[in-house]
Amino acid sequence: MPFPYERPRRLRRTPTLRRLVRETTLTVDDLVQPLFVVEGKNSRQPILSLTGQYHLSIDAAVAECLELYEIGIPAVILFGIPNSKDSHASEAWKEDGLIQRAVRAIKSAVPDLIVITDVCLCEYTDHGHCGVLKGETVDNDTTLGLLARTALSHAHSGADVVAPSDMMDGRVGAIRKALDEHFFPDTLILSYAVKYASGFYGPFREAAQSAPSFGDRRGYQMDPSNFEEALHEAALDLEEGADMIMVKPALPCLDVLHEIKRRFQRVTAAYQVSGEYAMVEAAAAAGLLDRKRVIGESLICIKRAGADFILTYWAKEAADWIKNGEFAW
Repeated sequence: MPFPYERPRRLRRTPTLRRLVRETTLTVDDLVQPLFVVEGKNSRQPILSLTGQYHLSIDAAVAECLELYEIGIPAVILFGIPNSKDSHASEAWKEDGLIQRAVRAIKSAVPDLIVITDVCLCEYTDHGHCGVLKGETVDNDTTLGLLARTALSHAHSGADVVAPSDMMDGRVGAIRKALDEHFFPDTLILSYAVKYASGFYGPFREAAQSAPSFGDRRGYQMDPSNFEEALHEAALDLEEGADMIMVKPALPCLDVLHEIKRRFQRVTAAYQVSGEYAMVEAAAAAGLLDRKRVIGESLICIKRAGADFILTYWAKEAADWIKNGEFAW
C-alpha cells in the first residue's frame, strides 16, 4: 500500500463534502434567547455591559418575542428587574409582578413560543443574594418556600418551564411538589444543576442589577475546581424531579457538560454566559478575531460537547446566520 494509507483530508476537500460528513450540526431549534424585562412602556434601553442586548419593557419584550418566533427560535428565558426590592424578595412571587405580567403578555401574543422563567431571588432582594438571609448567610430551607412560591406564580401566569438558578439544596424537589400539588404537573423544570461560582457572570450582574451588596455567592454556587461534585448535583436534581438540567458557564465547562450528557442521557442545556459573550464582542471590536466565525465555532463546540440546546445572547443573530447559510465552519 502506498504511504500514507489513510487520507482523512479527502473528506475535507470541499465545502459540500464537509457538510455531507459533518458530525455535529447547529440549527435554529438549538437556541434560546435570554431577555431582560423592566417596568415601563415602549422602552428598549441598551445594556452597557452587554453590547447589543437591551432592557425591555413588557410591550417591547412582546415585540421582540414575535420577531424571535418569526425567525424560528423556539424559546426565550426571562429575567425580571423590578423597581422595588426587599429582604424577602416579595416582588418575585406577586400575582401582578413584573415577570408574571410579562409571561401573560408574551403567551397571549405568541402562544407557541416556549417561555422559560428564571427562578431566583437575587434580582428581587435588596441585598442581592439568592435567598433569605440569616445574619450574613443564606438560609437554605426558608428560601425553598419562597422559590417554590415564585415558580408556582410563574406557572400560574403561563410559563412553560421554570428554571431554578439559586443553587439551594432541595429546591427542585420543593418546586416539583408545589407545582404538582397546585395542579401544574405539566410545567417543566429546567434546573441550573451545575452552576459554578464563576467570574464569567460579571456583565450579567450589571444587566440584572443583582450584584450582592456584601460577600459573594461561593457559599452556595459551585467551586470551579470540582468535577465529581457536578455529577452529584446533576444526579440529585434529576432524582428530585428535574426534567432538564443545565451547565453554566458553557465554554469553561465543556468537560463537565460532556460527562453529564454521557452519564445521565437526559435533556441537557448549557448557558453561554455574559462573560463569554462580552469577551468575544470586545475582541471583535478591537479587530482581533473574526466575530461571526468565532461565535459559530463557540456554539458548535458547546453542541458537540453534548448540549441539546444553548442559552445564548447571540441566539437571534445566530438564527439569521444559520438560516442564510452564513456560518463558515
